[in-house]
Amino acid sequence: MIVIKNARVMQTGSPFEVIENADIVIDGSVITAVGPGAGDGLKPDKVIDAAGRTVIPGNVCGHHHYYSGLSRGMLISAGPQTDFIQVLKEWWWRLDRGLDEEACYYSSLICSLDAIAAGTTSVIDHHASPSFIDGSLSVIARGIEETGLRGLTCYEVTDRNKGMDEVREGVNENVRFAREVDRRRRAGERVMCDAMIGGHAQFTIPDEGLELMGQACEDTGRGAHIHIAEDKYDVVHCHHVHGTDIIDRLDRYGLLRPDTLLVHGLHINSHEVELLNDRGCWFAHNGRSNMNNNVGYCSHLTDIEKLIIGTDGCGGNMFEELKIAFFKHKDQGGPWWPADFVAALNRGNDLVSLYFKDARLGRVKPGYKADLAILDYHNPTPLLAQNAPGHFVWGMNAGCVESVIIDGVPVYENRRFTLVDAQEIYARAAEVAARLWKKVDGIKP
Repeated sequence: MIVIKNARVMQTGSPFEVIENADIVIDGSVITAVGPGAGDGLKPDKVIDAAGRTVIPGNVCGHHHYYSGLSRGMLISAGPQTDFIQVLKEWWWRLDRGLDEEACYYSSLICSLDAIAAGTTSVIDHHASPSFIDGSLSVIARGIEETGLRGLTCYEVTDRNKGMDEVREGVNENVRFAREVDRRRRAGERVMCDAMIGGHAQFTIPDEGLELMGQACEDTGRGAHIHIAEDKYDVVHCHHVHGTDIIDRLDRYGLLRPDTLLVHGLHINSHEVELLNDRGCWFAHNGRSNMNNNVGYCSHLTDIEKLIIGTDGCGGNMFEELKIAFFKHKDQGGPWWPADFVAALNRGNDLVSLYFKDARLGRVKPGYKADLAILDYHNPTPLLAQNAPGHFVWGMNAGCVESVIIDGVPVYENRRFTLVDAQEIYARAAEVAARLWKKVDGIKP
């Protein structure tokens, strides 16, 4: 049992709430009591004095690419990158072809550590390593679980390197990993990384591939995780080759499910928004990545019912991501305020909860999993339920994160990782990255 004493509790999802001088009682992985004096008379195994601290539900990165983990500052020769397809061919599709098992493992470790240190307790990953497909998701999951993070991962099905052979390998890896997770659960193991059925984007997935993905969703009971309309090229390709809108094409193969995650969607139309909402799909907005790739802005953002926030591989710092997404929205003349974006960020917990069926996530309340961030945030103005989202956007940041608890386990205490040797991991990651860069530099687009 853990008792967090004397904390300010701030709920980051609607309805926003603030409770002063509260105790949080954690029994195993679950919060059992919250409120002033809730820990009185108990004999816990661990007491955390949170006087002057603010405890929030952990943030969720709703769309990440762990395979980008070793790309920071990457030194390679590259050709022109004047449009989105050139960016993919000259940069990302060369990087992912260079990844081997060790590179995937260290990408997973450092992405997970960076996320935890920023107060992120769950990450939804979308993986690609065409030279190392079979078993790759188990390697990604190992890095996630060893650090103590909670996550989902999948392999992005594509035909861009080896045609239908590659499509089948990607589908098989998604199904293999989902079966592995199911076996582990049946054996009573603690599982902290579950599976989705990944797909790159419809313009690199033929009809037979989408059909296989739809069957994999049905067979495994998992939803799809796929990019849509990130660039206008995706829309034009679908109209030209398939004679239909992207969302209608995905629906044709049973991929629009209540546990499916669609990503980007900058160039979808009103009909597509209505259809994805009707099917109950989730939708991840990645403001920073969209800006970096110069692909436009999601004009239908405010029409999406199950909106969450991701980074598209730009790290796991959701405080930073949320600020950028909010400011870009206001720059575009958008009507939303901090509460709308903070609620969307917290909503990622609801999607993760669908896959961890024994878990309720996203609130600091009895019955919810203890996925929490403890912040050393000094508010210069009153912090109340009415203005809590404003403090989140305008004041709080990853530098405030002092400790993180995930599934009832303290994985980051007083700004130090508890389950792994972070210094050793970062040192080895730098060596692996240098080797990877040299390899990628020799890969032709």
